[in-house]
Amino acid sequence: MSALSEALISFIQDEVVVDDVIVDSETDLLLSGAVDSLGVIRITHWMEEHANIVVDPGDVTLENFQTVTKMTAYLHDRSSN
Repeated sequence: MSALSEALISFIQDEVVVDDVIVDSETDLLLSGAVDSLGVIRITHWMEEHANIVVDPGDVTLENFQTVTKMTAYLHDRSSN
């Protein structure tokens, strides 16, 4: 697991998760209800700060934000462009 994934998991687990869900790289954050809409905004802000990017609101989809694995893939794709 990358340092980025570990940092993102720690942030979500400590600051965002709604219930006592244990988060790993494949936890379905959105459909499980572990992260609510405010949590998605907080994660988006964290990603922008840590990756020095601007996340387009149109990119905030299940495809990009459902799991930490998908979020880090999104960040890697954004940084390689």
